[in-house]
Amino acid sequence: MDRRADTAPGGKDLVKKKALSQQGRERLAVLSLSLLFFVTAAAAAAACAVRPPENTPDDAQTLLPAVVPDENAAEPAEDGIPVIPGRQRREFCYTILLSGLDDDNGGSDTNILMRFDAVNKTIDLVSLPRDTLLHHTWRSNKLNYAYAAGGTELLRTEISNLLGVPVDRCVTVDLRGFIRLIDRIGGVDFDVPADMDYDDPAQDLHIHFAKGLRHLSGQEAMEVVRWRKNNDGSGYAAADIGRIGTQQAFLKAAAGQLLRVKNVPALAEMVIACVRTDLTLGNLIWFGNEGINIGLEGLRFHTLPGDGAARYRGESVYALFPEETLALINEALNPYDQPITMEETDILVP
Repeated sequence: MDRRADTAPGGKDLVKKKALSQQGRERLAVLSLSLLFFVTAAAAAAACAVRPPENTPDDAQTLLPAVVPDENAAEPAEDGIPVIPGRQRREFCYTILLSGLDDDNGGSDTNILMRFDAVNKTIDLVSLPRDTLLHHTWRSNKLNYAYAAGGTELLRTEISNLLGVPVDRCVTVDLRGFIRLIDRIGGVDFDVPADMDYDDPAQDLHIHFAKGLRHLSGQEAMEVVRWRKNNDGSGYAAADIGRIGTQQAFLKAAAGQLLRVKNVPALAEMVIACVRTDLTLGNLIWFGNEGINIGLEGLRFHTLPGDGAARYRGESVYALFPEETLALINEALNPYDQPITMEETDILVP
């Protein structure tokens, strides 16, 4: 191991900066968990606050115009759904970007694009690895740098350009309230995927669990979804991708637990307080009612397929597999009646 950075001018600052960056990435491993809490709590709250269902679909269409990167796209139609030459949006089918922010570096390290299809009764959640390669000229071509370069709107545009689909709305989350939320619902029964034995005194982080089913408190859940490796170096073969799988499994388990919570209005209020979104209350009521109808059986998780060991312009990146990615786009993200083509994506191959 090269230790020259510790002794070179500014070396200690560099090491400290890298340590902070790592802490930020590990904390952000749990941010995507707020996503399903947000959707499921809204669904549960909707069951307690009945609203006329005939009014909300029109409101939702009006308030959910898509962001269309196609320069030839027409102006939105009167109902708020963009009209693109040769394209027809599916009825009541929306895409929502859920992002977790890296408070240390100003980036967005956890990104999930969700397609909510009320007609076909499916909710698809596609995890976008933080190092996903973008076709850009920034100092870093990784997806998580897009937020640092231009905030939510640039991140939204870059994801839309990359995948060839509109991003209708955004939900941005941070870490506050996560432990309280898990504790409030009484914890979560979860099958811990591996023996976990990790200590990081600098962060006062100590993760020690035996593989198998157990009941996790908020603090314990935080530790499990942050874990990537043990003190001896063993762990997930692909650190970030392995951790994404654990996050997705925990999300599903937590969603089932959330649906059994009795005091759902208080829970929904807590969740909403932890996010920033351009969804309105009317949107949430509509999504909530539809989410109840869809249920857990309609919930599907995916991860963009790619190579986590690729390199581009001197940095390690997650390079997407074009054909497999296009197939997943059309399976889980496409909100149109017609398939997305490769020409409509912007997938860079190193």
